[in-house]
Amino acid sequence: MNNAQRIALAVAVANLVLILAFPPFDYISLQRGNIPTFGGFYFAFGSHQNRVVNANFLALEIIVILVNACIALLLLRKPPLPQHQRSGGNRQQRAVLALVAINLVVILLFPPFEFFSAITKAVLPTFEGFYFLFGDNSQRQLVTPILYIEVTLVLINGALLWLLFRDKTPEEVAAEQARALAQRVRAAQKK
Repeated sequence: MNNAQRIALAVAVANLVLILAFPPFDYISLQRGNIPTFGGFYFAFGSHQNRVVNANFLALEIIVILVNACIALLLLRKPPLPQHQRSGGNRQQRAVLALVAINLVVILLFPPFEFFSAITKAVLPTFEGFYFLFGDNSQRQLVTPILYIEVTLVLINGALLWLLFRDKTPEEVAAEQARALAQRVRAAQKK
């Protein structure tokens, strides 16, 4: 592990400590039929009346921090082999990793919300829109199923693009090369 990777790991640990010290809370109001609405971030060891930790959003925050830490460790690694012997980590793959990290952060900064009066128990609830997380969301509830779907799709697409842009190893043969080789083998067998 090089120095840049140690710094990235330290930043990830500091972020984890910060989000665990100030987790997201939902406010439960009797006026709204005990429907939890997003209340903000509060100190974990403080006294919070009518507030409960939003465990789903906290889990997503932890997942995004860990995924971004893994991406940073991949981006900051030193390639041990010369360029012609390297099997991964080209520019396109690095760009994909950076875009995935940026997308995950934007998804958490602008999560889907729904107004508390429109809350249903449907599998995929409706949502009002994407709002800035640190804005006034006292009348809204996070729609965690949609947020989970967003994060999952970004990770799947990033993984597929990572595989698409990987370098071909010398052992891998292109389709044209495989056809030419097969024709040579057939011609040699006929002789």
